[in-house]
Amino acid sequence: MALTPSFGSIKPSQKQQVLVDNYLSFVDGNNDFAQQYLPEIYEQEVERYGNRTLSGFLRMVGAEMPMTSDQVIWSEQNRLHVAYDACTIATATTITFVLNATAGPNFVANVISENQTIVIMDPSNGLEVTALVTGSVNTSATLATLTVATYTGANLDDTFNVLDTNLKIFVYGSEFQKGTGDSSLSSITPSFTQFNNSPIIIKSKYAISGSDAAQIGWVEVATEDGTGGYLWYLKAESETRLRFEDYLEMSMVEGTLAAAGSGVAGLTPGAEANQYANKGTEGLFAAVKSRGNVWSGITPTKAQFDEILKNLDTQGAIEENMLFINRGLSLGIDDMLAGLSAGAEGGTAYGLFENSEEMALNLGFSGFRRGSYDFYKTDWKYLNDASTRGAVADAGIEGVLVPAGTSTVYDQILGTNIRRPFLHVRYRASQADDRRMKSWLTGSVGGAYTSDLDAMEVHFLSERCLCVQAANNFVLFTD
Repeated sequence: MALTPSFGSIKPSQKQQVLVDNYLSFVDGNNDFAQQYLPEIYEQEVERYGNRTLSGFLRMVGAEMPMTSDQVIWSEQNRLHVAYDACTIATATTITFVLNATAGPNFVANVISENQTIVIMDPSNGLEVTALVTGSVNTSATLATLTVATYTGANLDDTFNVLDTNLKIFVYGSEFQKGTGDSSLSSITPSFTQFNNSPIIIKSKYAISGSDAAQIGWVEVATEDGTGGYLWYLKAESETRLRFEDYLEMSMVEGTLAAAGSGVAGLTPGAEANQYANKGTEGLFAAVKSRGNVWSGITPTKAQFDEILKNLDTQGAIEENMLFINRGLSLGIDDMLAGLSAGAEGGTAYGLFENSEEMALNLGFSGFRRGSYDFYKTDWKYLNDASTRGAVADAGIEGVLVPAGTSTVYDQILGTNIRRPFLHVRYRASQADDRRMKSWLTGSVGGAYTSDLDAMEVHFLSERCLCVQAANNFVLFTD
């Protein structure tokens, strides 16, 4: 039975050794006026989550440029050729389609003229016919009617049924008789679609009192930027800065415009000027959902990727594309490519050192080519981190396809066509103030003497927005 000494019964020992009658017990909080044995303290911080920062995505695929306004506006080209969707066979010789009488981003006008030749297609069954336009009128402010004569068959009834809907038509040329004029043709004025976004102000702060700042406690750390060393109370300030830098990118990715009738749009200004006069900003995910392509439930398979390629063909057909995806989709693509590599479908062998039997196979693929497209795949940590999108496995956003290179757009401020990366950040800046990434100290501690506050406050601020240009070339993968 072990002997538990009580205070006053300690017998000194001739050597530095622990005996049942010469040590002080502090387990129950008694005898705490001195410490015979100090606890073993590791001064080095354990990096149990590795590199915790999430930013870097926009630095890889975009750029940052200053602006001086509350809004950035750009214009994108519309398609060159004339085509209409949602057409209806009204009679055996007429086709109708809906117009939008109000000019704007979705304005649709009738520019098909008499003597032009068109192709009429029914996507539901693959039927199609070519026809000559013999008459084109606007039946009303919102409806256009084409009178046509088919080149095969007596009329439209030979191919379609009256009241067939959701047909597509496009102009492929024209045919005129000898000696006739071209007064029947409409003059088509090139149009463009205008987009805009507004910057938001992002803030963060770290504060420490003067008393805590005077209580020195060193911690050895290895920071996410690759440096290491000892930090005192500024360790928390360092992490606040890293967190704020992540917020700068996360806001550009997740940002959403306040919709009419939403809770944010319904907020009324508070006591402070402009308080709650929020309007949001359009981030990457919102822009692609609104103006780009969304693919739900990708497995993935070769057939699915071929469908994606077909869709890219209908858009800008950008040859090089980046895939920023989560772990689940990344492994799925690896499995798909591995199955094709040595299979009967003519893939390429994969692995290290020509797949020597003495070497391990490399089952991870960083890039591949299909058709005329190159894809470069990388894991997006933001989608895997348990404190962000990775909090729910296999749910929500699984990845995004981003075209590489630049796009040509018309800049309203410069009044000329300019080339910009498809993704780029605009931040507020002028000769008087650069708001890309501001930080300053206030208080009366740590070298700051701006107020009587017995604390040091470190402030961070940025004002920025994301421009997603030619969003029709992006693909968002969702569960």
